[in-house]
Amino acid sequence: MGALSSGKYVPFEDMVGGFSTSDGTIDFYLRVQSLVNKHSVVLDLGAGRAGWFEDDKCEIRRTIRALKGKVSKVIAADVDEAVKSNRASDEQVLIKNGVLGLEPGSVDVIVADYVLEHIDDVEGFYCQIDSILKPGGWFCARTPHKYNYISIISRMIKNSQHANVLKSAQPHRKEMDVFPTHYKMNTLGALDSIFRDYEKRSFISRSDPAYFFNNKFIFLVQKIAHGILPKEVSGNIFIFMRKI
Repeated sequence: MGALSSGKYVPFEDMVGGFSTSDGTIDFYLRVQSLVNKHSVVLDLGAGRAGWFEDDKCEIRRTIRALKGKVSKVIAADVDEAVKSNRASDEQVLIKNGVLGLEPGSVDVIVADYVLEHIDDVEGFYCQIDSILKPGGWFCARTPHKYNYISIISRMIKNSQHANVLKSAQPHRKEMDVFPTHYKMNTLGALDSIFRDYEKRSFISRSDPAYFFNNKFIFLVQKIAHGILPKEVSGNIFIFMRKI
């Protein structure tokens, strides 16, 4: 189920392809890929520097996640200046004063991967999503459930300390990729209320352990727990909302 790489435990590295049978990234992006075509304009919201493109060693996961070249245009947008170095996009947009600055009805699909947990101004966020998305377009997002044990622990730790904690829990995670969390949109009920006029296809997906301190024993214990705990306690919300 895993291997030691440079003295670190890497789950599923010894499996063909280097990914698990329940890889959430592959699952999520295969669904996103099913919603786009060569004419689609896609907004990668909260894209940052595209750390996955630079750092993920699993080639098939990077291939499935990559949309550039498969659609008409990929726009990467973020509040962080790092987005300007995003090589997985055709165009980069720096969000200023919380404003995206894109034309109304100009985007077919919006992808927000592990972004919703960082949103503080929920109404402002929704209004911008609704403005730039075309009728019939899709808002696709992945975020930890509010009652996921990792989310609960995160809320117990001050945002200013998140980077220090993640150095141990996720040594591969770079400090530049750590941002404050709020968890205001992280239940299906909250999302249904916010996107009240949208067609809803969201669900909770059981996730593989992500915070295991490079320790095989901790990973295996968490893996067993993920299989028996309620999905809300160990899973991520896969959000698929279609603008009617």
